[in-house]
Amino acid sequence: MAAETAEFAGGYGRFWELHDAIFANQPRLSPELLLTLVSALELPAQEFQEALASGLHAPKVQADFMGGVRSGVNGTPTFFINGVRHDADYSFTDLAANIEDAMLAMTR
Repeated sequence: MAAETAEFAGGYGRFWELHDAIFANQPRLSPELLLTLVSALELPAQEFQEALASGLHAPKVQADFMGGVRSGVNGTPTFFINGVRHDADYSFTDLAANIEDAMLAMTR
């Protein structure tokens, strides 16, 4: 439901604003909170409720999910460096070292 809400907001050019609000409120997510977030962005609440009820954005959300599964994404965050999934630590130091290694490999 949260992903469909973000897609709805995206139709109004507000995807990232809604995304950030959803992310900031993860522990409290509920249909009521999603409606509150949509309303806070001054998006049409009735249209939002109709979009959810009809599953308007469900096919896109499902397609994105399946694309992630096919790519080897099994959680968030998932990082890819030059098309290779990064399975090590997500610390800055480790990510930077792996990016540097990938850049060096490109110059060889």
